[in-house]
Amino acid sequence: MFDSLETVSILALYSAMIIYALAFIFYTIDLSGRASSPGQQSGQVTRWARVGYSLTILAWLLHTTATVMRGIGAHRVPWANMYEFALTATAVTVAVYLVAQFFLEIRYLGTLITGLALLFLGITKVGYYVPIAPLQPALDSYWLLIHIIVAMLAVGFLTLSFGFSVLQLLQTHRIKQQNSGKTPALKFLAGIPDAISLENFSYRVAIIGFVFWSFTLVAGAIWAERAWSRYWGWDVKEVWTFVIWVLYAGFIHARATRGWRGTRSAWLSVISYSAVIFNFSIVNVYFKGLHAYSGL
Repeated sequence: MFDSLETVSILALYSAMIIYALAFIFYTIDLSGRASSPGQQSGQVTRWARVGYSLTILAWLLHTTATVMRGIGAHRVPWANMYEFALTATAVTVAVYLVAQFFLEIRYLGTLITGLALLFLGITKVGYYVPIAPLQPALDSYWLLIHIIVAMLAVGFLTLSFGFSVLQLLQTHRIKQQNSGKTPALKFLAGIPDAISLENFSYRVAIIGFVFWSFTLVAGAIWAERAWSRYWGWDVKEVWTFVIWVLYAGFIHARATRGWRGTRSAWLSVISYSAVIFNFSIVNVYFKGLHAYSGL
């Protein structure tokens, strides 16, 4: 039973990666179409983008199936190690993108989202896969459930914020080229929102992600008290989680009260997200601490 469920999980994961790759191609064709038709309105949606979005939904369903089958096979929540956490967190990130599309036309972010999903899943399967193992005693807590859920939601929203900031920087560079009389590169940017709109989107989404990250800190502290009889112990993972909180607090505060606009704000957003990736990759793998065994 265990072997069959794990086989289904792996097959679903490979299938999801193939469909994500196809979605990435369709999104890329959509962007290239924007480059050849620079007058295209940012709210206009091509059939390529629609197909890419539909394929993303299909890939996400297969991705979620892989995650659920892993959990059923293990008889627990599927985030007890780096492989399982990355599998689930990537699915949540894609889900945030899919749901956000109902409120805001952001299919132009599809290339970035599916590209990151494909990259993270590939690295996860090659570098972090481990057979199903029992849950460590310290992880057997309902506070783990709360802590990890809010952490994954935070990462999902912060990934969107990062995407908006990257496009903002590219859009700003394009306008500078245009104003200086040069032929602007990346002509597809003419078919997406302007830099100011992208900055506003990044800021608003980052606030949501920051709220979830704040709950991650609180729930993690309560879980630490239950597991290790202290709320805070300056473990390297705890420190980096706090560093990320400080970076995003600084980003939000600087933009709201210090008037940081434009590229300074965008770069701070990119740096903050880089700390998130560093936390979930380098810190988890190469730094020793109380969280090392869990991959969290």
